[in-house]
Amino acid sequence: MTQALAPENAAGRKPAGGRDRYLDLLRALALLRVVLYHVFGWAWLTVLFPSMGVMFALAGSLMARSLDRPAASVIKGRLRRLLPPLWAFGAFLLPLMLAAGWNPVKDPDIGGAAGLVKLLTYVVPVGAPPYPEHLGSDSGLLDATWADDAAGPLWYLRAYLWFVVASPLLLRAFRRAPWPTLLAPLALTAVLGTGLVTIPGETGDVVTDFAVYGGCWTLGIAHHEGLLRRIPRYAAVSVSSMLMAFALWWASGHRGPDGWDLNDIPLAQATWSFAIVVILLQYSPSWQRFPARLRRWEPLITLANNRAVTIYLWHNLLIALTVPLLDEAYHLPFLQSDRAAAFLDSTSGLWMFVLVWPLIAAAILAFGWIEDLAAKRRPRLWPSGKR
Repeated sequence: MTQALAPENAAGRKPAGGRDRYLDLLRALALLRVVLYHVFGWAWLTVLFPSMGVMFALAGSLMARSLDRPAASVIKGRLRRLLPPLWAFGAFLLPLMLAAGWNPVKDPDIGGAAGLVKLLTYVVPVGAPPYPEHLGSDSGLLDATWADDAAGPLWYLRAYLWFVVASPLLLRAFRRAPWPTLLAPLALTAVLGTGLVTIPGETGDVVTDFAVYGGCWTLGIAHHEGLLRRIPRYAAVSVSSMLMAFALWWASGHRGPDGWDLNDIPLAQATWSFAIVVILLQYSPSWQRFPARLRRWEPLITLANNRAVTIYLWHNLLIALTVPLLDEAYHLPFLQSDRAAAFLDSTSGLWMFVLVWPLIAAAILAFGWIEDLAAKRRPRLWPSGKR
């Protein structure tokens, strides 16, 4: 993406055009952490690396960069890149759920005409696309929660769409009053996360996600506008450390069903993600090329960035598909002993993590080229940067 007037970045240098490889590395790490979390379910991963906050911050920075052009064309371009991959995913998932017995008209949560209307969110995700929490039986080929696993992450697309639409206003507000705009999402999360105000239903989900990750999106804008560069590094790290301490303190007293999983604790998620993103962007080196120690990983990082939407959309369904594949391993001749079966049971998560990557690679080959068409590029099967 080019821009007529390039502002200084967080490191104080003017970008020379092209991709910022440091931001590409952060995006690839965020995707890896998302897959790890959905395979193993380890709550501490949400503390180790707040992937969603990082992804929203990177998107906010790129959106601010693009808004040097007319806002309407930028929003149109962002939606054009987002929607075709979603349509392909929905065209695969919806028939699968309907064939498995889901009837959106009779679904008690969204039944009647409202169920049919909500199916339109698979076309434009103004709300989270609907799906059944349980479908089939536990004795079936897939676990009864497979539809929930497959469609659950689609909330991200809903939040992304609303952030894209709101970005022109957020950028204008930031340029007029940077600090109130930057801190307003945290204040809104405090109101919602402490229970002072409760907004029920889908509207509540939209507002909560907007509040929790709005600070990270606006930090992306601040990164592009150069605000973080003007803050002394010691001050940014000191304030971030206090925010992180508050987040852990709040989480310790408001743990959800999965303990320290910050996804269940909005105020802790918002403050922890905000603090980590401040540090990551404050130290942003703005690489035009990867350092030598990272160049061996450059093809995979490039591929992950070129197929980020495809990986995110398909990974959770593919994780669910590893379960029946792993079940077949129990029929192998060398795994017939009780000891071998017990070993496979105890390491099932590891094998799911191993198996999901060939499936993700197959999804990239089968559907990834849609991202190129959506971006008006020549379709590529494996865009890793290698010729």
